[in-house]
This record gives sequence, structure tokens and C-alpha cells, in this order.
Amino acid sequence: MTYRIVVIAIVAAASMGLSGCKHLRSFARSCHENKPYQRAASIAPLKIPTGLDTPDTTNALHIPALNTPEPPPRKKTDPCLDEPPPFNVPKQAPPQA
Repeated sequence: MTYRIVVIAIVAAASMGLSGCKHLRSFARSCHENKPYQRAASIAPLKIPTGLDTPDTTNALHIPALNTPEPPPRKKTDPCLDEPPPFNVPKQAPPQA
């Protein structure tokens, strides 16, 4: 009897392992919720006290202004962007001789 339970447990664990983590997504946070990085804001530039040397900014990274329009809002029913899109390969007609 215990042998049968052990075999069933091993088969269940193996099938869950082979199915991947897709079934665990319901426990994970949704990709449609706001993330902490989305609340990030720019800060004021560095202020150097009088009497101190200013840092060399000749090789500083300058971030250009973003002039592109906002993407359309995503619906709750849309899939997460980190999931690949469905992949369907169209069948080609066989070559005619």
C-alpha cells in the first residue's frame, strides 16, 4: 500500500516538473500591476558646495528627451509582454513538377 502511494507521489511530482511553471503564475503577481520602478522620478542635479571642485562631466551619460507617443494602454485580458506570442508557421504548398 505505501509503495503505491510513493509511486503516485513520484509520478505526480514528475508530471508537475515536466509541465513547467505555467501553473504557478496564478500565485505570482500579475504583470498588469504597477511595479516599484514605475514610480521612479528624476532628482535634482548634484549641487557642489562652495570651495570644492566640480566633478568631470565630459564623459557623463546624457539621456535624451523621449519624444515618442505613449503606447496604447494594455487591458487586463492582454497577455504579459514577457510571454512569447503564439507561433504558427503557415504551411507552404508543395512544389509542382
